[in-house]
Amino acid sequence: MTGLDVPSDSQFGVNNLPYGIFSTRGTDKRVGVRIGDEVVDLSVALGDTVFANPSLNPFMAQGRERWVDVRAQIAALATEGDVPAEALHEVGAVTLYLPFEVADYVDFYASEYHAVNMGRLFRPDSEPLMPNWKHLPVGYHGRAGTVVVSGTDIVRPAGQRKTPSQSAPDFGPSRRLDIEAEMGFVVGVPSERGAPITPDQFAEHVFGAVIVNDWSARDIQAWEYVPLGPFLGKSFATSISPWVVPLLALEEARISTPIQDPEPLPYLREGRSWALDIDLAVEWNGHEVSRPPYGAMYWSPAQMLAHTTVNGASSRTGDLFASGTISGPAKEQRGAFIELTWGGTEPVAVGDEMRTFLEDGDEVVISASAPGPGGTRIGFGDVRGRIVGS
Repeated sequence: MTGLDVPSDSQFGVNNLPYGIFSTRGTDKRVGVRIGDEVVDLSVALGDTVFANPSLNPFMAQGRERWVDVRAQIAALATEGDVPAEALHEVGAVTLYLPFEVADYVDFYASEYHAVNMGRLFRPDSEPLMPNWKHLPVGYHGRAGTVVVSGTDIVRPAGQRKTPSQSAPDFGPSRRLDIEAEMGFVVGVPSERGAPITPDQFAEHVFGAVIVNDWSARDIQAWEYVPLGPFLGKSFATSISPWVVPLLALEEARISTPIQDPEPLPYLREGRSWALDIDLAVEWNGHEVSRPPYGAMYWSPAQMLAHTTVNGASSRTGDLFASGTISGPAKEQRGAFIELTWGGTEPVAVGDEMRTFLEDGDEVVISASAPGPGGTRIGFGDVRGRIVGS
């Protein structure tokens, strides 16, 4: 047995305990927990075969009581120095994978600042917010099969494009490739068709959270999105971080949403809000260009899940729903490059270059952290992707 030497300022201490899927040269894919700079093989440390699976889905489906119990077991092993030496692997020596099998993917549009900015860019002569926006969390159904883990190269998508000066569309690779810095939430316990999940049942169903980069081809999106919304401009790739931070680790990060006016309909009202104080940072080719604040989001993740299921739609283990672009009131808090550069008219400094949209070879890294107990920070790690030519 051995103890774990975790620095006091580590964002991956026993207050966090995020789960992921890893392998080493001598092991198959399996469930691990990150503690400091070590990955603990739970199939070895706890002797439970559910953790020998190449996906978190079987464990997530066991429910909140089981999540609480396992978390307590891991914390006890870590603090009492009872982790078997053969269960420990340096985080830099393992390969990380998509942490769960994505059942369905829904992306929301929950930042008022982002929605207003996009409305002003796309509809300069109209009200920036659509009449329904403050009555319900607006979202669209995405493509689960193109959710990829951090570090996966992103192939530049192609599609129809039409500029205002063109009389007809043409076809080719996107010229306005963009990011969206978001948070995503993973369903552990499913719900039956016809049985909506209320906001106050959120923690009984949602296992944890990841960082999301919802890559977006703005020129393809602009031509296709009326009348039915995003399609090919969004469906080519969505990246997520490899570590799933348990909802159980985020109690200290809970805050209230901004004032919601008009008051939401009863099915969207929360007893205590699940809005979260999470700070994100966006790096473009190694240079920080934005710090989006998740705490500024208008709609909470509990309200998003309630709206997703209120019509009787079922949820499944592995469902992923994302927040939509996270933006704040300041320019340096905008979570998409179309906002940051105001549609490409105001280039931003990326090192010694002035840039608007992504070029081949560019790499984007989004990181995030939240408050933990006693002044600690809970780390989500990061999600990264590099653009390659089609």
